[in-house]
Amino acid sequence: MTATLTVESTLTDRYQTTVPESVRRALHLGKRDKIRFSLQPDGRVVLTRANDSEADPLLGQFLGFLAKDIAKHPQHVHALSADLAERVQSLVGDVEIDLESPLPDDDQDEEN
Repeated sequence: MTATLTVESTLTDRYQTTVPESVRRALHLGKRDKIRFSLQPDGRVVLTRANDSEADPLLGQFLGFLAKDIAKHPQHVHALSADLAERVQSLVGDVEIDLESPLPDDDQDEEN
C-alpha cells in the first residue's frame, strides 16, 4: 500500500492559499511556477505541476505575429513618447491594489 501525505492550507479572504512546503518540494515548484487543479468525478481535486509547454496557444500565435510584423516593418516601431507615458501614468498612477481585501460575492456582482 502506498503511503499518503496529508497537509492542510488555509484560504484567505481573497480565496488565496500557500502551497505547503512538502507539496512544493514533491512537485519541484519554484516561485512563479504554475499549478493545475483537476476536479475528479468523485469530487476529489488533484494538484499537479502545470507544464510550461501547455502555454496559451493564442498568446504564442499573437506574439509570433508581432515578431514577424516587427521584422517585416521595423520602421513602424517607435519609442513611447514622454507625453503618452505621462498620460498613462495619470490614468493608473493612483490606483491602489490591496491583495488582501476580500473579493466581492457573486451575488453582489449580479446586483451591480
